[in-house]
Amino acid sequence: MREVNLADFAAAHAEGAAVVDVREPFEYVEAHVPGARSVPLAQLPTAVGDLPRNRPVYVICASGSRSLGAAQFLARAGVDARSVTGGTGGWARSGRAIVTGADA
Repeated sequence: MREVNLADFAAAHAEGAAVVDVREPFEYVEAHVPGARSVPLAQLPTAVGDLPRNRPVYVICASGSRSLGAAQFLARAGVDARSVTGGTGGWARSGRAIVTGADA
């Protein structure tokens, strides 16, 4: 497991990276990175089997705290998980596209 900054995540995202958003459903609906799959932290243990094993999985939350713990859990389960520092908040503040509930 490792952490990646927003610039590296943006490059991976542009290439179609697998992205898992571990925030609560209401947070996800408010705003999320385009293409991110919502898997609330509490549901991660049951979803781990559905995640790709042949490529990195980028884990994102609001700021990077929950995603760090989630990425550590996924790494122990054999997933090449990478926590996105700065999270969705940093992504939005950097001017990158965000999907909102109205657009979802």
